[in-house]
Amino acid sequence: MHFVLASSSPYRQSLLKKLHIAFDSHSPQTDESAKIGETVHQQVARLAKEKARQVASYQSNDSYVIGSDQLATFNSQALGKPGSFDKAKQQLMMFSGHKVTFHTGLCVLRCSDKHIEHKVETFDVKFKVLSEKQITTYLNIEQPYDCAGSFKCEGLGIALFESLDGRDPNSLIGLPLIALFDLFNLMSVDLFDYMR
Repeated sequence: MHFVLASSSPYRQSLLKKLHIAFDSHSPQTDESAKIGETVHQQVARLAKEKARQVASYQSNDSYVIGSDQLATFNSQALGKPGSFDKAKQQLMMFSGHKVTFHTGLCVLRCSDKHIEHKVETFDVKFKVLSEKQITTYLNIEQPYDCAGSFKCEGLGIALFESLDGRDPNSLIGLPLIALFDLFNLMSVDLFDYMR
């Protein structure tokens, strides 16, 4: 059996490595734009499946492809990756003292018959009231410009939070591992059989 992560994200790769299963990673070529009338929940579910299907198109029949996509919402508005210091600072100033919800779409595609199991995990983060100096210091150290919500919870980002509420904190990094076990179980695959 062959496991494939449809992502070039070093954060997702490091999470999957925790499971001690051998896997390959491939970056999907997917248009991540939202479709008209699509909710955030629908968008992350669709994109996780599209990424998995795209990578599965050139995998062997014994492969299982893991697709994932994540968006954050604040006041019901979707947030993307900031891409720059200024946009990240703007996001974090806006979040100060407020709640941000992360939506992570996850799927597993079995290449032999193209069967897909999927789910969307949500996770809430309550931010501390942050000063401009704290935000600037954080951004200069972490530079989380490629991260939805402008933070890396696996690093110094944890210092920004007042509280966390959700089933699996790995959701914040973009690969909810509890849900991943659930999806493989639905496919009658016990990941413990492939740990080394």
